[in-house]
Amino acid sequence: MKNLLVAALLGLALLPQAWAQSTSPTTSEGFKITGRIKGLKDTTCVLAHYFGSTQYITKDTARVDGAGNMVFNGKKALPEGLFIVVTPKNRYIEFLMTDDQQFSFETDTADVIKNMKITGSKENEAFYGYQQQLGKLSEEAQALTTQKKLRNDAASTAMANKQLGDLQKQANEYRTKFLQDNPGTFAVKLLKATAEPDVPPAPKAANGRPDSIWVFNYFKQHFWDDYDFADERFVRTPIMQRKIERYIKELTVQVPDSLIKEADFLVNKAIAGKNKEVKYYTIYYITSQYEQPKVMGTDGLFVHMFEKYYKTGVMTVSDSSTLKAIGERVNSMKPNLVGKVIVTPVISDTLRRPIAFKTIKADHTVVFFYSPICGHCRESAPKLKKFVDDYKGKGVEVVAIAIDQSPEEWKKFIKEFKLGNAINGYDYTLRTDYRHQYDVFTTPTVYVLDKDKKIIARKLPVDQIEDFVLFHKRQQAAKKPIASAKVSVKK
Repeated sequence: MKNLLVAALLGLALLPQAWAQSTSPTTSEGFKITGRIKGLKDTTCVLAHYFGSTQYITKDTARVDGAGNMVFNGKKALPEGLFIVVTPKNRYIEFLMTDDQQFSFETDTADVIKNMKITGSKENEAFYGYQQQLGKLSEEAQALTTQKKLRNDAASTAMANKQLGDLQKQANEYRTKFLQDNPGTFAVKLLKATAEPDVPPAPKAANGRPDSIWVFNYFKQHFWDDYDFADERFVRTPIMQRKIERYIKELTVQVPDSLIKEADFLVNKAIAGKNKEVKYYTIYYITSQYEQPKVMGTDGLFVHMFEKYYKTGVMTVSDSSTLKAIGERVNSMKPNLVGKVIVTPVISDTLRRPIAFKTIKADHTVVFFYSPICGHCRESAPKLKKFVDDYKGKGVEVVAIAIDQSPEEWKKFIKEFKLGNAINGYDYTLRTDYRHQYDVFTTPTVYVLDKDKKIIARKLPVDQIEDFVLFHKRQQAAKKPIASAKVSVKK
C-alpha cells in the first residue's frame, strides 16, 4: 500500500489551507526580475522557491530569447525566501527574495557564480559577493593542493601547508567581516543558520583523552543557537529541512522515547517562534519521515505526531477525508508497535482445532500474515519454509496465518510449499479484520515476538527474519552475564 501521509503531502493535502499560496510580502508593487544568461537561448526558465530541500513551488515562467534574455514579473509580491531560476537540464541559479523584488542579473553558463552581476538588490549583491570571494580563495587552495602533489619534498610541502593555512585564515576573517558588515540581512541569517556550532576544547575524560560525549552533547545543545524559528523565510529554503533531518536522524537515538522527546522540543521551539508556517512545516516534515521509517520500530513517532498535533487541531489540514484515513491507519498501527504485546489471533488449524497463542512455548515466535494468492507471498514461501525447517525445535516457532481466501486455497498453499513444520492458522469465522487489527495493509506482513509474545520487530522482509532473530539472541545472551553479576553483588 502507498504511504498515506506521503501520498497526501505530495498534493499538499495535509498542509494548512492555501499553504502553497502563503505569502508574507513586504511590498504591494509586485516583482520584476530581468535576467540575461550567456550560453542560454530559445528556451524556457522557471522561477520557483524551495519547499524544503527536495521540492520547489513554481511562481512564474519566462521565455528566453536568442540572446539569453528573460523577464519574470507579476503584480503580487513574491513570498520571501530562497528562490531558484531553473534552467534546462534542471540546472538552477539561486536568489534571495526579500523586499527588493525589482532587480536584474547577468551571468554565464560557463561559471554562474563567478560571472554573476546583480543590479538593484543589495541582498543578492552581498549574497553573490560573498560566494565570489570565497570562490577565489578556494581556487587558490586547489592550486596549492595540486602543487603539493607535484612537489612533495619537505620544503615545498611545508611552504604549501603554510599558504593553505593563510588562505583558511583569510576565509575566516572575511566571513567574520561579512557578518559584521551586513547585520540583519537574510544572507547573514542563512550563513549563521548553516554554520556548525563552534565547540570549545573538551574537558578530559577518565582515560585522559578529550571527552567525546561532552563534545557531542555540547554540539547538540548548541545546534540551533543561530537559527531563527520566528523567520518564515526558512520554510522556503533547503536549510530548515536539512537541520531538522540532521537533528532528528543523526543527533537523536533512533528509539521512540528519544525521538518523541526531541520532536516535541522542536515543535515547541517553532510554536515559541509564533510563526504558523514554521510550526506547520516542523510538524509536517517530522511526521512525514516516520510513517514508514528506515529504522524499524520508530514509527511510534508517527503515531505520536498524529495524535498530539494533527488529531488535536494544532496542525490544521486542508483535506479532512485524508486526515480521517490516516487516523484510521494510526489506530491500526498503535496496538501493533514494537514493544506492545500482540493481540492474540483467533485462529484454528487445518482440523479446525483452536490454536492457543499462550501455549506456544518459544523464545521467538514469527507471525507470517499472508494471502494464498498473493504473488509476493508465493515468492517468499520457499524462504519461509527453509527458515521454518532450519529452526524447528531450536526455540523458534513460525505461525503462518492466511488472512483471506477459502480454507481450500489455504490448505493448498500449505501443501504446495511444504509448510507442515509451521503452525498454520486460519479464521474459519472470517470475523478478523487483519488490515485494521494487525496493520496488515500489504502481504506478506511479518512480526517477530519474544517469549512473552511482545512485538520486537514488525514489517520485516522474510529474508531478514533469520538475521534479526540471531541478532536478538546475541543481545539477550549479552545481557545475561550482566544480570547474573548484579545478583551476585547483592548476595
